[in-house]
Amino acid sequence: MSYLLLAGGLLLLIFGSNWLVDGASSLARKLNISDIVIGLTVVAFGTSSPELVVNLIASFNGNTDIAIGNIVGSNIFNILVILGVTAVVLPVRVMNNTVWKEIPFSILAVLVLGFIANDIIIDGHQKNEISRIDGLVLLSFFAIFMAYTFILAKQSGPLMEVEKVRMSVPKSGFFVIAGLAGLFFGGRFLVMGAVDIARSLGMTESVIGLTVVAAGTSLPELATSITAALKKNSDIAIGNVVGSNIFNVFFILGTSAVINPLPFSTGSNFDILTALLASILMFIFVFTRKGRKIDRPEGIFLVLLYIAYTIYLIGF
Repeated sequence: MSYLLLAGGLLLLIFGSNWLVDGASSLARKLNISDIVIGLTVVAFGTSSPELVVNLIASFNGNTDIAIGNIVGSNIFNILVILGVTAVVLPVRVMNNTVWKEIPFSILAVLVLGFIANDIIIDGHQKNEISRIDGLVLLSFFAIFMAYTFILAKQSGPLMEVEKVRMSVPKSGFFVIAGLAGLFFGGRFLVMGAVDIARSLGMTESVIGLTVVAAGTSLPELATSITAALKKNSDIAIGNVVGSNIFNVFFILGTSAVINPLPFSTGSNFDILTALLASILMFIFVFTRKGRKIDRPEGIFLVLLYIAYTIYLIGF
């Protein structure tokens, strides 16, 4: 039953996010909202909605290890697997200058998370916790990032691809409601199944969050990036990964901490360091080679690094 809950939850999350994006995009066009705004809000929030819903439910239920593991694990999965697999399908070339600024911003997100989570090391406190104040700090960074992104998008166009979905208003409303319902119940089922499986296998909730939950909630980004690569839209592929990582830390983790402070285990610093290493590798691969691209050998290296990381998590 636990595995059925996990699988069913993942399916509901994937379909729910797609329904929500399609319905909301169609409604936004009926209101004459520009593609730039739709891409930066509806599509961006929609592809990150599985992580958001899972984190909100995990925070309300007190499963904080899953909440933190889901975000850190998703960021690791986004770079090592999604960007790696995308580069294997077709080398990822960076042509849009906005990515130059967003990749360092994604590195900053991981660094800020590492600072605010380590109260014992930095402040000498008795325990580590991502508090409500820390959550507000993360949300403030997110507000700055969104303002900056809107300004850049008006100048150079959005990195997110916006499909031309057109429906009647009643149908659009139905898709929005169905999408929200799918996300809610999918998130509940996924968290319930993940907690039960972790307990039955003697694994920590953190490991389940870092692996199964993180990979499952990142599937929309994987599909979007591979599709973009096949269409030779490299900027969309890498912009989707980088944007999602920034969303995950600043918005989703920030919102989760405001709802319920998140205790942080010192052992999770290894996972934050892995996320930081992955972000730095992406920066090195993109900006230190001629052509500003991530080739197939580098993509294979990223995927192999994720396999090694997963084996380490399960083994230890």
